[in-house]
Amino acid sequence: MPLIRQCKICGADFKTKPFFIKNGGGKYCSVKCQSEGRRKGKWIECFICGEKAYKQRKDIVKSQTKNFFCSKKCSIKWQNTEFVGRKHPNWKFGEYSYKSILKKQDIIQSCLLCNTKQKKVLAVHHIDKNRKNNNIDNLAWLCHNCHHLVHHYKTELERFAALVKK
Repeated sequence: MPLIRQCKICGADFKTKPFFIKNGGGKYCSVKCQSEGRRKGKWIECFICGEKAYKQRKDIVKSQTKNFFCSKKCSIKWQNTEFVGRKHPNWKFGEYSYKSILKKQDIIQSCLLCNTKQKKVLAVHHIDKNRKNNNIDNLAWLCHNCHHLVHHYKTELERFAALVKK
């Protein structure tokens, strides 16, 4: 003989067997309400957009920043503003920002030796081979192949030096 119980989540009346109640069940009217009843986390506001998002208790406890996000999009938006420049884990005191220095100038991005314009293969070469000297007069565009040749072959280095002097 089924018993009528009230759902703990939605309050709806439903029928359940005494056997289920005796074994600790019969608390929820549906699988949906049962899964809702098992949740132990919280609904938290997104740090970026303010939208509500459910976070599990373990995620709340393990968070180092205590900033929570509704989506990967909001998370990445925050990371791209937070971890730049000196706060970036790969920051090396600005010594290796020479590529961006050269890009900001009105110098055409093409290899000085072979004239290739494919930006994927271009590298910045330090003319005096001092990586800390990021003066614009010390930087030149070379493709990876020509860059290797200039560093390892005297004839290519002389050819490069003649083009730089012009």
